[in-house]
Amino acid sequence: MTQRPPFRADIVGSFLRPSALADARARHAEGLLDDEGLRAIEDAEIAALVRSEHENGLQVASDGEFRRSWWHFDFFGMLDGVDIVELDHGIQFQGVQTKPRGIRVNAPIAFSDAHPFLAHYRALQETAAATGATPKFTIPAPTVLDFRLEPDAVDAAAYDGREAIVDDLVQAYRDALDAFYAAGARYLQFDDTAWAYLCSEVELAKARERGIETDGIAERYATMLNRILEGKPDDLVVTTHVCRGNFRSTWISSGGYEPVAEQLLGNTAYDGFFLEYDSDRAGGFEPLRFLPTGEQVAVLGLVTTKTGELEDPDAVRRRIDEAAAFAPLEQLALSPQCGFASTEEGNALTEAEQWAKIRLVVDTAASVWS
Repeated sequence: MTQRPPFRADIVGSFLRPSALADARARHAEGLLDDEGLRAIEDAEIAALVRSEHENGLQVASDGEFRRSWWHFDFFGMLDGVDIVELDHGIQFQGVQTKPRGIRVNAPIAFSDAHPFLAHYRALQETAAATGATPKFTIPAPTVLDFRLEPDAVDAAAYDGREAIVDDLVQAYRDALDAFYAAGARYLQFDDTAWAYLCSEVELAKARERGIETDGIAERYATMLNRILEGKPDDLVVTTHVCRGNFRSTWISSGGYEPVAEQLLGNTAYDGFFLEYDSDRAGGFEPLRFLPTGEQVAVLGLVTTKTGELEDPDAVRRRIDEAAAFAPLEQLALSPQCGFASTEEGNALTEAEQWAKIRLVVDTAASVWS
């Protein structure tokens, strides 16, 4: 197996929150547990998670996003100039809605060395060192902030409209990459729902209702991301996970990757692309033809995190063979389709089922790329 991420058997990032952690976070929210007490429990549970990742055959270690409530709002709300505010609605999934939260830009956007995620990464790095695993850290992509902005979410005293935030947003992420690299990070991932929404006419219509100009938006996002990625150190691997929505085992977006594949796979300078392929909502593998020949890797999310039912290994191998008709096998890898808990509520499966999924990914990858 390759030693440079993404690995043949890899993960998106989040894991189900253990009951001790969920209880500690609830007590902390009620004022019954102080910050130090919560941090001690988070540290212990993350250490246990990293050991489990290693014991189940992974070469990569994440912190499971155990210190977060949301996969994206926690990071965004800790940027300078950005606040997370309460709205009159949440994000609508199939049959369920999230808590009513949104993004508000009140001042110039910036990433500072005081951002708490840097300390979170350092703690993961120290814990992962005990197993020899490569620490992987996830942050939301800048395109998500842009795409999720509600009308009037940008304070006119800070910027002249939503388009005016782009230069500062790019610089904030360039500064973030520099800071994580200085902290020792060599494997980062930008989690991104925006690209999946661009594959859905329903979500594009909603975006236009929010005042977003959708004509040429894929090209605009590729340009934004390349401005961030240009000049990054050669030994810093930055991948992306294209998510179709993952909240309590539900989803948002349907539609194959064809509308965005040329810009995303062909023109965006990520080192790897984690693509959800666990249902027919993702379409076929034909868009993989846009993956340039070289070192970029498409990680096939063929093992669902939305249910505990375990996939047939032979069926997973057959799907990898199907994908290899459109991209070289040496540029493919395997992972679960998403994280197991993109928010602290988690998906509808057990921890035992979660680890069975991980072992399936590890064993299948070993059999395919041995």
